[in-house]
Amino acid sequence: MNLLTQPKKYKSLMKDQGSRAIMEKTITFFEKMGKERLLDDFNKKVWYREFVDFIGREQIFAKLLTPKKYAGGDPDCRWDTARNNEYSELLAFYGLGYWYCFQVTILGLGPIWMSPNEKAKQKAADLLKKGAIFAFGLSERAHGADIYSTETALAPKGDGTWLANGEKYYIGNGNEAEMVSTLGKIKDGTDDYCFFVTNYHHKAYELKKNVISHQEYVANFALHDYAVTGEDILSRGPHAWDSALNTVNIGKFNIAPASIGVAEHCFYESITHASNRMLYGLRVTDMPHVRKNFMDAWLRLVAMKMYQRRATDYFRGAGANDRRYLLFNPTSKMKVTLQSEEVVNLLWEIVAAKGFEKDTYFAMAASDIRGPSKLEGTVHVNVQLIRKFMKNYFFSPVEYAPVEPDFSSKDDEFLFNQGPTKGLGTVKFHDYKPIFEANKHLPNVATFVKQIKIFVDMLEKAGPDKAQDMDPSFSLPLGEMFSIVVYGQLLLEQAKFDNLDRDILNQIFDFMVRDFAHFALLIYGNHGARDDQRAFCREIMLIKAVPDPEQYNKIWEQYVSVLNGEYAMNEK
Repeated sequence: MNLLTQPKKYKSLMKDQGSRAIMEKTITFFEKMGKERLLDDFNKKVWYREFVDFIGREQIFAKLLTPKKYAGGDPDCRWDTARNNEYSELLAFYGLGYWYCFQVTILGLGPIWMSPNEKAKQKAADLLKKGAIFAFGLSERAHGADIYSTETALAPKGDGTWLANGEKYYIGNGNEAEMVSTLGKIKDGTDDYCFFVTNYHHKAYELKKNVISHQEYVANFALHDYAVTGEDILSRGPHAWDSALNTVNIGKFNIAPASIGVAEHCFYESITHASNRMLYGLRVTDMPHVRKNFMDAWLRLVAMKMYQRRATDYFRGAGANDRRYLLFNPTSKMKVTLQSEEVVNLLWEIVAAKGFEKDTYFAMAASDIRGPSKLEGTVHVNVQLIRKFMKNYFFSPVEYAPVEPDFSSKDDEFLFNQGPTKGLGTVKFHDYKPIFEANKHLPNVATFVKQIKIFVDMLEKAGPDKAQDMDPSFSLPLGEMFSIVVYGQLLLEQAKFDNLDRDILNQIFDFMVRDFAHFALLIYGNHGARDDQRAFCREIMLIKAVPDPEQYNKIWEQYVSVLNGEYAMNEK
């Protein structure tokens, strides 16, 4: 049984044929392109014209990103987080650049679908049918995504229209986006935030350069007295502010599955290479340290996929009275992307110099894999966001109706009606303890539960003071430890639905125990840590995962080693 994505034996999670056709057509497109051409385009930094033409011809973005209300009756159109996550993983499996085109189109559409401007929504739907891509014009060079400091300005002309001036930076698809959702401030005495639509064809839209050296186009563009009418205004005031942050809420959830896709392709390439290589009279995969790296990489990949799948259900089930997704989302963004980097690191230790060869997917992935953790909020931004939920998560659980796996064909309408972005401290969570207790028969889950109890005791009896809260060298590892608990909770929930082999689950928690101890060590060694905090961390660090060599070998033989030769992309 293969728990990783395998394009040539693809099994979509979607039930409807329209969605499956999207996945199958995309696989056919890339396999027909071939690995040689894929990598040559990457190495020569060729803009993916054929891909943009393909998604337009097949109306793939139109089907994935148009809510039913604006779909003109097309039964395949909906905004479905589960489907978009699956497609993100598949695109990035073939190259992060292709996924990026999808990702920034999602971001560009966010303020449009959140807007009360019905004409703009219908225009977006029509353009999607014609194959358009979109962009999100928020960041500026001097201050990145610090929207407090936005300098782009709309000056009123006195006739109900405005002239926009300013520069935007880091704007993916800014070279060809038919609608760029652009953030500025209205200079009429209010200084209101405003989202308005710009277009790269306009004579007042200066496309200055691609700010990165890549096949993607991440634009720096400038507006010079760009005429803006009422029809171009998407939102104003608090609504525009909320649209900016709520759009990022939607967009950053697609980053984790992209990281998974990249790491999966690397895994196939690496294990096939290592399994067919002899060194010092030994098959490389018979070397204990190599086998351990493959096992760790595979188990981390399985855990990543399980967490992301379960977090998706909370996204799809979100509402005004259930905003748990606001924790599970940054945990996805931070945790899964870092885990993907760890997977590639583990594999690179095995393939070594092979990982630099220009005709390998690995070389492309190695240059890109550190990107996702730095998009839509860096790791430290997302960890600090995660920490806002820690008190309610551990100390104030409430009852919720069970959230079942959701593969329905509904629109995830709440995502475009998330409301004000304040009030994170009021978000409540269901009790994490029962799912852990239900799995304590697994030795490493029981061990992890011991670590959690000590951690919660530390928060109660030796929690961080104000200075430590403000010191990232202390607060970040604390937030990482919290995130591992959240991660473990959701992957246990998903394991129940999947009826996952208990042996795999136990081995997953082997690395979870080790990771938890690692961050406890960082706090222990912090110069600002107090003696009472160090005492708790020492207890956590001394708790060891429970080894089971027989179980370990079984997983290697039944699940991991058999992936030798399981997948290779068509060469031509």
